[in-house]
Amino acid sequence: MHESRIAALQAMPIFGGLRSDVLAALLESASAVAVPKDGFFFHEGDQAGSMFVLESGEVAVLKHWGGEEHLVGRLRQGDCFGEMALLDLFPRSASVRALEPCTAIELTTASLYKLYETDLAQFALVQMNIARELSRRLRVADEKRFRARVGAADTGPDYTFLVT
Repeated sequence: MHESRIAALQAMPIFGGLRSDVLAALLESASAVAVPKDGFFFHEGDQAGSMFVLESGEVAVLKHWGGEEHLVGRLRQGDCFGEMALLDLFPRSASVRALEPCTAIELTTASLYKLYETDLAQFALVQMNIARELSRRLRVADEKRFRARVGAADTGPDYTFLVT
């Protein structure tokens, strides 16, 4: 089971290039989280200190505005969310609710700090991968915002959210 989890992580951009032993160590300190349908991984405004890797299920990313809940996007198996928390330590910028029963791996700032202490090069690689993922999402969001501003009928891809 551990090998399949490591292989799954290595296929994700955020963990690309990390050695198997490093991923195994991260998994050792990680928590397995199960969230039932309609349950929340976290709420907008919650304190943040971890990210999640969705192993099964589908989630909705939600923001509140004007007293209403708005769908920002959906994530599926293999997607990660909450990674901004590992960089900026700000409160969560959105809520993440399970649309069906979900399981996820939770990686904390403490587990990444342990990696920092033991293998600085691999820690730097994780940080660069997170920054690349956030940059990619920001580019998509910028393009969508631009298209909406100029009145384009097609506002671009739906993958436009940043979840801390």
